[in-house]
Amino acid sequence: MAPYLTLMSEQAPQRSYPLREVFNALRWLARAGAPWRLLPNDFPPWQMVYQQFRRWNDAGCFEAMVSDMRSIIRVSDGRPGQPSAVILDGRTLQSSCESGPRAGYDGYKRRRGSKVHMAVDTLGQLVALTVTPANEQERAQVKDLCEAVQQATGESVKVAWADQGYTGDEARKAAQAAGIDLQIVKLPEAKKGFVLLPRRWVVERSFGWLSRFRRLSRDFERMPQVLAGLHFVVFCILMLPKAAFWLALEASS
Repeated sequence: MAPYLTLMSEQAPQRSYPLREVFNALRWLARAGAPWRLLPNDFPPWQMVYQQFRRWNDAGCFEAMVSDMRSIIRVSDGRPGQPSAVILDGRTLQSSCESGPRAGYDGYKRRRGSKVHMAVDTLGQLVALTVTPANEQERAQVKDLCEAVQQATGESVKVAWADQGYTGDEARKAAQAAGIDLQIVKLPEAKKGFVLLPRRWVVERSFGWLSRFRRLSRDFERMPQVLAGLHFVVFCILMLPKAAFWLALEASS
């Protein structure tokens, strides 16, 4: 992780705390869900951790880490480094007093908050995401999400699967403009109880992974870019052990 997080020299005179401790504090905060000001005294001061997180986030460090680790894991699984297909879906996060001013009401979920629109590859690893108020429709975000997907993968994606919330000519045309064929996976007409839908279950599993991190159980952030950055931080935490294992295995061989 160090090459991605070192924005300036390790010997810089203004550096007072090791980067490892700062990143560990960020990992703890994402897992425990505590406010910034309640970081334990074992970590660097919360002001410093938050400031460094914003620097990393603005520089795209976490997005670069997720992209490279995704390629490592895919290659180790016998797949191409960049995906040719993604799965799209959105999750609504309940608002808090911090995020309330930018929240919207999701009539389907009956919840006021923010909606995180995600694209994952067929292994469930994050490719791209956008954050909007919860009243924004999924189909209206296809253009921005598909463009972000192609930018993250070097325009390797050809197919995207999604649920019925992405139905419509405008969504299909927006995906085609980005070079992606949008395919809708529909529920069976005679649905009774839980149904495991082809392809779509992958992104639902990714949402399940995110639910293990209490900081993402609700929208506690004042700014949407911070919420988006924390999603990339969480996927860094999830992907790092597997990527490190394959790198160590490759080095030993």
